[in-house]
Amino acid sequence: MRRFLKGLQGFYMVLVFLFLYAPVMVLIVLSFNKAKSRAVWGGFTLDWYRKLFENREILSSLEVTLVVALVSALVATAVATVTCLGLDHLRKRIRSLLLSATYIPIVNPDLVTGVSLMLLFFFMRLQLGFVTLLLAHIVFNIPYAILSILPKVRQMDRNLYEAALDLGATPAQALRKVILPEIMPGVINALILTFTLSIDDFVISYFTSGNQVSTLAITIYSMARKSINPQINALSTLMFVSVLVLLVIVNIRTSRDVRKKPKEV
Repeated sequence: MRRFLKGLQGFYMVLVFLFLYAPVMVLIVLSFNKAKSRAVWGGFTLDWYRKLFENREILSSLEVTLVVALVSALVATAVATVTCLGLDHLRKRIRSLLLSATYIPIVNPDLVTGVSLMLLFFFMRLQLGFVTLLLAHIVFNIPYAILSILPKVRQMDRNLYEAALDLGATPAQALRKVILPEIMPGVINALILTFTLSIDDFVISYFTSGNQVSTLAITIYSMARKSINPQINALSTLMFVSVLVLLVIVNIRTSRDVRKKPKEV
Protein backbone atom coordinates (compact mmCIF):
# COMPACT_ATOMS: atom_id res chain seq x y z
CA MET A 1 0.00 0.00 0.00
CA ARG A 2 2.84 2.38 0.85
CA ARG A 3 4.55 1.63 -2.45
CA PHE A 4 1.32 2.35 -4.27
CA LEU A 5 0.91 5.68 -2.46
CA LYS A 6 4.53 6.66 -3.17
CA GLY A 7 4.10 5.74 -6.81
CA LEU A 8 0.88 7.76 -6.96
CA GLN A 9 2.62 10.76 -5.41
CA GLY A 10 5.48 10.48 -7.88
CA PHE A 11 3.06 10.24 -10.79
CA TYR A 12 1.19 13.29 -9.51
CA MET A 13 4.41 15.30 -9.24
CA VAL A 14 5.38 14.31 -12.77
CA LEU A 15 2.00 15.54 -14.04
CA VAL A 16 2.41 18.84 -12.18
CA PHE A 17 5.89 19.52 -13.59
CA LEU A 18 4.76 18.40 -17.03
CA PHE A 19 1.85 20.83 -16.89
CA LEU A 20 4.18 23.66 -15.79
CA TYR A 21 7.09 23.12 -18.16
CA ALA A 22 5.59 21.44 -21.22
CA PRO A 23 4.59 24.82 -22.78
CA VAL A 24 8.13 26.12 -22.21
CA MET A 25 9.61 23.04 -23.88
CA VAL A 26 7.29 23.53 -26.86
CA LEU A 27 8.38 27.15 -27.11
CA ILE A 28 12.07 26.15 -27.04
CA VAL A 29 11.54 23.54 -29.77
CA LEU A 30 9.65 26.03 -31.96
CA SER A 31 12.47 28.54 -31.64
CA PHE A 32 14.59 26.16 -33.75
CA ASN A 33 11.83 25.46 -36.26
CA LYS A 34 12.67 26.64 -39.76
CA ALA A 35 9.01 27.03 -40.67
CA LYS A 36 6.92 29.86 -39.26
CA SER A 37 4.03 27.50 -38.70
CA ARG A 38 3.52 26.16 -35.19
CA ALA A 39 2.01 22.94 -36.51
CA VAL A 40 4.63 21.97 -39.14
CA TRP A 41 8.28 21.12 -38.48
CA GLY A 42 10.36 22.62 -41.27
CA GLY A 43 13.75 21.54 -40.05
CA PHE A 44 16.37 22.76 -37.59
CA THR A 45 17.64 26.33 -37.93
CA LEU A 46 19.27 29.13 -35.99
CA ASP A 47 17.99 31.85 -38.31
CA TRP A 48 15.47 33.17 -35.77
CA TYR A 49 18.25 33.77 -33.26
CA ARG A 50 20.31 35.56 -35.90
CA LYS A 51 17.34 37.74 -36.90
CA LEU A 52 16.62 38.40 -33.24
CA PHE A 53 20.04 40.01 -32.74
CA GLU A 54 19.48 42.08 -35.89
CA ASN A 55 16.10 43.39 -34.74
CA ARG A 56 16.75 46.92 -33.46
CA GLU A 57 13.28 47.28 -31.92
CA ILE A 58 13.61 44.17 -29.76
CA LEU A 59 17.21 44.94 -28.77
CA SER A 60 16.28 48.49 -27.76
CA SER A 61 13.37 47.19 -25.67
CA LEU A 62 15.61 44.54 -24.14
CA GLU A 63 18.17 47.18 -23.16
CA VAL A 64 15.50 49.32 -21.48
CA THR A 65 14.06 46.28 -19.71
CA LEU A 66 17.42 45.10 -18.36
CA VAL A 67 18.45 48.58 -17.17
CA VAL A 68 15.11 49.17 -15.45
CA ALA A 69 15.08 45.69 -13.93
CA LEU A 70 18.66 45.93 -12.63
CA VAL A 71 18.39 49.46 -11.21
CA SER A 72 14.95 48.89 -9.69
CA ALA A 73 16.06 45.59 -8.14
CA LEU A 74 19.15 47.18 -6.58
CA VAL A 75 17.29 50.21 -5.24
CA ALA A 76 14.30 48.19 -4.00
CA THR A 77 16.56 45.66 -2.28
CA ALA A 78 18.60 48.40 -0.60
CA VAL A 79 15.45 50.17 0.63
CA ALA A 80 13.93 46.87 1.76
CA THR A 81 17.09 45.90 3.68
CA VAL A 82 17.07 49.14 5.67
CA THR A 83 13.32 48.85 6.19
CA CYS A 84 13.55 45.28 7.50
CA LEU A 85 16.31 46.22 9.94
CA GLY A 86 14.15 49.08 11.20
CA LEU A 87 10.97 47.00 11.42
CA ASP A 88 12.73 44.37 13.48
CA HIS A 89 13.33 46.90 16.29
CA LEU A 90 9.78 48.28 16.42
CA ARG A 91 7.02 47.24 18.75
CA LYS A 92 4.94 44.27 17.68
CA ARG A 93 1.73 46.23 17.06
CA ILE A 94 3.42 48.94 15.03
CA ARG A 95 5.43 46.34 13.10
CA SER A 96 2.31 44.34 12.27
CA LEU A 97 0.50 47.49 11.13
CA LEU A 98 3.36 48.56 8.87
CA LEU A 99 3.77 45.06 7.44
CA SER A 100 0.06 44.90 6.64
CA ALA A 101 0.36 48.22 4.80
CA THR A 102 3.47 46.93 3.00
CA TYR A 103 1.78 43.77 1.77
CA ILE A 104 -1.22 45.63 0.29
CA PRO A 105 0.57 46.31 -3.05
CA ILE A 106 1.29 42.57 -3.36
CA VAL A 107 -2.40 41.66 -3.03
CA ASN A 108 -3.54 44.69 -5.00
CA PRO A 109 -4.21 43.98 -8.72
CA ASP A 110 -1.53 45.25 -11.08
CA LEU A 111 -4.19 47.11 -13.03
CA VAL A 112 -5.11 49.22 -10.00
CA THR A 113 -1.45 49.83 -9.15
CA GLY A 114 -0.62 50.84 -12.72
CA VAL A 115 -3.54 53.28 -13.05
CA SER A 116 -2.84 54.73 -9.58
CA LEU A 117 0.81 55.37 -10.39
CA MET A 118 -0.11 56.89 -13.74
CA LEU A 119 -2.55 59.30 -12.06
CA LEU A 120 0.07 60.13 -9.43
CA PHE A 121 2.62 61.01 -12.10
CA PHE A 122 0.04 63.15 -13.90
CA PHE A 123 -0.74 64.92 -10.61
CA MET A 124 2.98 65.54 -10.05
CA ARG A 125 3.24 66.78 -13.66
CA LEU A 126 5.87 64.20 -14.55
CA GLN A 127 6.06 63.29 -18.20
CA LEU A 128 5.67 59.55 -18.71
CA GLY A 129 8.94 58.01 -19.81
CA PHE A 130 11.99 56.21 -18.51
CA VAL A 131 12.01 57.97 -15.12
CA THR A 132 8.37 57.23 -14.33
CA LEU A 133 8.82 53.64 -15.53
CA LEU A 134 11.82 53.18 -13.22
CA LEU A 135 10.01 54.73 -10.25
CA ALA A 136 7.01 52.48 -10.81
CA HIS A 137 9.16 49.36 -10.87
CA ILE A 138 10.94 50.40 -7.69
CA VAL A 139 7.60 50.96 -5.96
CA PHE A 140 6.10 47.57 -6.75
CA ASN A 141 9.40 45.73 -6.13
CA ILE A 142 9.93 46.99 -2.57
CA PRO A 143 7.17 44.86 -0.93
CA TYR A 144 8.49 41.69 -2.58
CA ALA A 145 12.01 42.50 -1.44
CA ILE A 146 10.80 43.03 2.13
CA LEU A 147 8.98 39.71 1.97
CA SER A 148 12.27 37.99 1.03
CA ILE A 149 14.60 39.73 3.48
CA LEU A 150 12.46 39.99 6.62
CA PRO A 151 12.52 36.24 7.50
CA LYS A 152 16.33 36.28 7.51
CA VAL A 153 16.34 39.37 9.73
CA ARG A 154 14.00 37.66 12.21
CA GLN A 155 16.21 34.56 12.29
CA MET A 156 19.26 36.63 13.16
CA ASP A 157 20.41 36.95 16.77
CA ARG A 158 19.67 40.50 17.91
CA ASN A 159 22.73 40.52 20.16
CA LEU A 160 25.14 40.31 17.22
CA TYR A 161 25.08 44.04 16.58
CA GLU A 162 25.74 44.96 20.22
CA ALA A 163 28.47 42.30 20.43
CA ALA A 164 30.21 43.76 17.40
CA LEU A 165 30.10 47.24 18.95
CA ASP A 166 31.49 45.90 22.23
CA LEU A 167 34.39 44.36 20.33
CA GLY A 168 35.34 47.75 18.92
CA ALA A 169 33.52 47.84 15.58
CA THR A 170 31.89 51.05 14.41
CA PRO A 171 28.17 50.97 13.54
CA ALA A 172 29.04 50.97 9.84
CA GLN A 173 31.52 48.11 10.28
CA ALA A 174 29.04 46.13 12.36
CA LEU A 175 26.42 46.55 9.67
CA ARG A 176 28.79 45.66 6.83
CA LYS A 177 30.75 42.81 8.43
CA VAL A 178 28.22 41.25 10.81
CA ILE A 179 24.62 42.07 9.91
CA LEU A 180 24.78 41.96 6.12
CA PRO A 181 26.56 38.57 5.90
CA GLU A 182 23.85 37.07 8.15
CA ILE A 183 20.98 38.27 5.96
CA MET A 184 22.82 38.00 2.63
CA PRO A 185 20.84 34.92 1.42
CA GLY A 186 17.62 36.91 1.81
CA VAL A 187 19.16 39.90 0.04
CA ILE A 188 20.27 37.74 -2.90
CA ASN A 189 16.82 36.14 -3.11
CA ALA A 190 15.25 39.61 -3.08
CA LEU A 191 17.54 40.74 -5.91
CA ILE A 192 16.66 37.73 -8.06
CA LEU A 193 12.94 37.96 -7.31
CA THR A 194 12.64 41.69 -7.99
CA PHE A 195 14.81 41.45 -11.11
CA THR A 196 12.61 38.68 -12.49
CA LEU A 197 9.36 40.44 -11.58
CA SER A 198 10.55 43.63 -13.23
CA ILE A 199 11.39 41.83 -16.48
CA ASP A 200 8.06 40.01 -16.42
CA ASP A 201 5.88 43.06 -15.68
CA PHE A 202 3.54 44.31 -18.39
CA VAL A 203 0.49 46.02 -16.88
CA ILE A 204 2.28 48.56 -14.67
CA SER A 205 4.85 49.26 -17.39
CA TYR A 206 2.08 49.81 -19.92
CA PHE A 207 0.51 52.58 -17.84
CA THR A 208 3.71 54.30 -16.70
CA SER A 209 6.09 54.13 -19.68
CA GLY A 210 4.37 56.49 -22.12
CA ASN A 211 4.98 56.45 -25.86
CA GLN A 212 8.71 57.18 -25.85
CA VAL A 213 9.89 54.12 -23.94
CA SER A 214 8.93 50.50 -24.51
CA THR A 215 9.84 47.50 -22.41
CA LEU A 216 10.29 44.02 -23.78
CA ALA A 217 6.88 42.89 -22.55
CA ILE A 218 5.16 45.80 -24.31
CA THR A 219 7.10 45.17 -27.52
CA ILE A 220 6.24 41.47 -27.51
CA TYR A 221 2.59 42.30 -26.87
CA SER A 222 2.56 44.71 -29.83
CA MET A 223 4.20 42.11 -32.08
CA ALA A 224 1.89 39.29 -30.92
CA ARG A 225 -1.20 41.34 -31.77
CA LYS A 226 -0.15 41.31 -35.43
CA SER A 227 1.22 37.77 -35.73
CA ILE A 228 3.29 35.23 -33.82
CA ASN A 229 6.87 36.04 -34.75
CA PRO A 230 9.32 33.13 -34.22
CA GLN A 231 11.84 35.67 -32.98
CA ILE A 232 9.69 35.92 -29.85
CA ASN A 233 10.23 32.20 -29.29
CA ALA A 234 13.98 32.64 -29.58
CA LEU A 235 13.96 35.59 -27.21
CA SER A 236 11.82 33.75 -24.65
CA THR A 237 14.16 30.75 -24.84
CA LEU A 238 17.21 32.89 -24.10
CA MET A 239 15.46 34.56 -21.18
CA PHE A 240 14.33 31.20 -19.75
CA VAL A 241 17.83 29.72 -20.00
CA SER A 242 19.39 32.83 -18.41
CA VAL A 243 17.03 32.74 -15.43
CA LEU A 244 17.52 28.98 -15.08
CA VAL A 245 21.31 29.33 -15.01
CA LEU A 246 21.03 32.14 -12.46
CA LEU A 247 18.83 30.05 -10.17
CA VAL A 248 21.19 27.08 -10.44
CA ILE A 249 24.15 29.26 -9.45
CA VAL A 250 22.26 30.66 -6.46
CA ASN A 251 21.16 27.19 -5.31
CA ILE A 252 24.72 25.86 -5.56
CA ARG A 253 26.00 28.83 -3.58
CA THR A 254 23.31 28.40 -0.92
CA SER A 255 24.04 24.69 -0.55
CA ARG A 256 27.76 25.45 -0.10
CA ASP A 257 26.98 27.96 2.67
CA VAL A 258 24.80 25.38 4.44
CA ARG A 259 27.60 22.80 4.30
CA LYS A 260 30.17 25.25 5.65
CA LYS A 261 28.19 26.25 8.74
CA PRO A 262 28.55 22.95 10.66
CA LYS A 263 32.31 22.97 10.03
CA GLU A 264 32.64 26.49 11.38
CA VAL A 265 30.71 25.60 14.53
